[in-house]
Amino acid sequence: MLGCVIHGPGDLRVEELPVPVPGPGRALVAVRYGGVCGSDLHYWRHGGVGDFRLREPMVLGHEVVGTVVAVGDGPSEPLVGTAVAVHPATPCGVCPECADGRRNVCRDTRHLGSAARFPHVQGGFAARLAVPVRQLRPLPEGLGMRRAALAEPLSVALHALRRAGDVTGRHVLVTGAGPIGCLVVAAAKAAGAAHVTVTDLLPAALGYARGAGADTVVRADDPDDAGWPAEADAAVEASGAAAGLDTCLRRVRRGGVVVQLGMLPPGPSPFAGNLVVSREIELRGAFRFDDEFGRALDLLAAESTLDSLISAVLPVTEAEPAFALAADRSRSCKVLLDFGEG
Repeated sequence: MLGCVIHGPGDLRVEELPVPVPGPGRALVAVRYGGVCGSDLHYWRHGGVGDFRLREPMVLGHEVVGTVVAVGDGPSEPLVGTAVAVHPATPCGVCPECADGRRNVCRDTRHLGSAARFPHVQGGFAARLAVPVRQLRPLPEGLGMRRAALAEPLSVALHALRRAGDVTGRHVLVTGAGPIGCLVVAAAKAAGAAHVTVTDLLPAALGYARGAGADTVVRADDPDDAGWPAEADAAVEASGAAAGLDTCLRRVRRGGVVVQLGMLPPGPSPFAGNLVVSREIELRGAFRFDDEFGRALDLLAAESTLDSLISAVLPVTEAEPAFALAADRSRSCKVLLDFGEG
């Protein structure tokens, strides 16, 4: 089978890989689509993401959907032939974080396509993927695989909104209109936000944000833009840039909440800490997600407008051009790899 393997910075290869055999409690999925994520791009460009660095070749990908084609011994649900989305995390279930209901920050989790541990956890950009049955979620009726490929990043957005608290009737500021930022917009509107303002440097990205439901879009490099909110009730930093965090801290109201969702560059990051103190701003992190995955699938089944965020679908044999396109935010939002089966 074909798989998409990263060997180092700039060294992305489409290789022949052995087809896995599902062991007890596992299922074999024929992957149809895989979404290229920002973390995949970081591994491709820089050989790592945040503090997680490549130490061996790794199959990329954690945003995957497909069809169950075989099941090992044990639980047989979902049945062979079922269209599924794959939850990429396998938390340990026994650490203090898991016991506290925060499995997304499990200290011993396994996450598809991640170099956070060694040996690395191989990812889902392969024609066949063997995963624990408990990680599979059947697609709701009427939800096609193409749109379902957005379930993982939408789950990230939904978790960030959960960390922000109740945004019903509130003004939410989102810095960064990449795929995750746009899905934060959709999640905020679904959560009842009265107004969502999005900032970015690129007009094309702001156009995608409007398509996701943004009420106001603002050029981040234009301080005189009339769209800047005087005060937002909550802010989600989705760009992964220190400048975005600074914007959130300066634009959120006193006593407001800022959620840092974008992964900042490794090492220390300067931020306006005095504002956190003098305005009693709550600064919260948001990392991955947990049980938001089912809610994401339901929301995708109901929101056909999110199709507009999928800007291109390329075959896995064109993985490098697909990554280059996904990295060019002036030309794309979410790019999918097509494995041609499922």
